[in-house]
Amino acid sequence: MGRQDILYKIALKQTPQIGPITARNLVSYCGGVQQIFKASKKELLKVPGIGGKTVNFLKSEEGFQKGLDAAEKELSFIEKNDIQTLFYTDADYPQRLKHFTDSPILIYYRGSADLNHPRIVGIVGTRKPTPHGISICEELVEDLMSYNVLIISGLAYGIDITAHRKSVEVNIPTIGVMGHGFQTIYPQAHKKTATKMLENGGLISEFTFETPIAREHFPMRNRIIAGMADALIVVETEKKGGSIITAQIANEYNKDVFAVPGRLKDKYSKGCNHLIKTHKAALLESAEDIAYVMRWSVENEGRQTNLFVELNEVEKQIIEIIATKEEAAIDLLSYEAKLPPSKMAALLLELEFKGVVKSLPGKKYIVI
Repeated sequence: MGRQDILYKIALKQTPQIGPITARNLVSYCGGVQQIFKASKKELLKVPGIGGKTVNFLKSEEGFQKGLDAAEKELSFIEKNDIQTLFYTDADYPQRLKHFTDSPILIYYRGSADLNHPRIVGIVGTRKPTPHGISICEELVEDLMSYNVLIISGLAYGIDITAHRKSVEVNIPTIGVMGHGFQTIYPQAHKKTATKMLENGGLISEFTFETPIAREHFPMRNRIIAGMADALIVVETEKKGGSIITAQIANEYNKDVFAVPGRLKDKYSKGCNHLIKTHKAALLESAEDIAYVMRWSVENEGRQTNLFVELNEVEKQIIEIIATKEEAAIDLLSYEAKLPPSKMAALLLELEFKGVVKSLPGKKYIVI
């Protein structure tokens, strides 16, 4: 990827009034990021979801040049600090994340871990855990080591940093998603751990390096944790807060959510107990529970599709997608086949009736 191309991608990400959906429409319609800035007003006005105000800003000298100047400043910083820019069309961009319409079109990443690791577990919880909660979190991380996972969390006080520190200790790759730019580490007390994480993990941010620490930014990082994780674990939380928000997003993303149960009158168990009671999370007692639900302990044998079943073109397309990936989640299938989840669910059910595909825990499918 050329420097000029990166510059324009950063400029697009920083352009006011352009969110992820509009940005994707612009890239798709114009055929590339640089082409967006070179397109005429007439061409841009044809793009779905973009209005005259945004077009005028894009084409104005102030908007265009100001955006490139800001992008140049950002690019200089990331070059000096060994930070990668991952655009949603890049192969290294987290593939689990890119299928959701609200995911950032560009993220900044510093580290050594594979963001497309085969198995990713998110761990979140209260900022003020009990000794019991800390012990449970550490035990889960240690037991997950044998399943070759990557741990992702938010680098916050409490359960987040406990998960990161234990991961570093037992040499599990771990990713911290930040709610601010790379100019600082927050909380400052976690800087030492964050530095160690770079050796076998990394740090992610969707914010420019000068973005200050602000309360409204932290809920935004929750969708990245939920989107990248195959399974999300909640360890101690009240009925409201960032952990519950992350669990809600994970449910919306069709992810598997697990919660550690606690005592009935325990303040920091109310959230976990409520998630379990309302069927928003599976009860979690050990890492083996996750492995069982996710089928991580079971080796899927290669199988051959029944060639005598009649399939229409859409069904054949779905089979081909699953076959190239061995197993595929419903959100991935919806994205690649360009079908709404409800339609995809109906088609997959029909394919199950035909004996062509089999559903696995975790809303994943394999070809029989």
